[in-house]
Amino acid sequence: MITDPFSISILSAGRGWLMAEKPSGLSVQEEQGQDLCSLLLSRINTDPDLRNKIDCDPGFGVHPVHRLDRETSGIILLACRPRTFSYFAMQFEHHKVRKRYIALLHGDLPEPAAEDGWGLWTWPLSKEAGGRLHPEGRPRAVPSETRFRVLRRSAHYTLIECDLLTGRKHQIRRHARLAGHAVVGDARYGTSRSLKFLREEMGFIRLALHSFSLQVQPPGAAAPQVFQSPAIPPEILRLLEEDQ
Repeated sequence: MITDPFSISILSAGRGWLMAEKPSGLSVQEEQGQDLCSLLLSRINTDPDLRNKIDCDPGFGVHPVHRLDRETSGIILLACRPRTFSYFAMQFEHHKVRKRYIALLHGDLPEPAAEDGWGLWTWPLSKEAGGRLHPEGRPRAVPSETRFRVLRRSAHYTLIECDLLTGRKHQIRRHARLAGHAVVGDARYGTSRSLKFLREEMGFIRLALHSFSLQVQPPGAAAPQVFQSPAIPPEILRLLEEDQ
């Protein structure tokens, strides 16, 4: 369990907002006092320089502008003032934000046929999450699109980059499962057999999905900016490199 607010990396910040890198296994805002928002608020309140830079509204606190599952690590945008939250939320609503992820999948994912190397998953998904047997979910499914390209391969895994064109719950995880190549370490859409092997034989106990970059326009900026994670989590790379 993460209890030190200063162990969380803050990648960028401005008046009313900050971009942080969430560790895998940490809830964003579902465990008052122990979640990401609580830890960041504690850090803001104890760091004078950060407090002055962000100018957090004490009556508003820290709130995520978009979702990031507990199991997923990586970049997340948070707002600390109501008007700033609304400003960023409008960009998401009008599809002006670009989110990219890195995922390690089970198996040998076929190379996309397109010349640019990008493929497209288009299985419709319900707005509510499904499960391993029915990842598309229920009730009515809606159009969902995930672009992907292969970065690296090993004997049993494929590392991909994903570009979300829509924003369904667990979209990458569900699309990967429907493609027959579940995300490594996925307790919901993967198999208990693979989870047991990863845990007992490889010492791997997390979901191999990482929010790698976020393109958004901060307040006062003349154009959108890309905020990028410093690196792919080393435990994901280690699993890939040791699988020879």
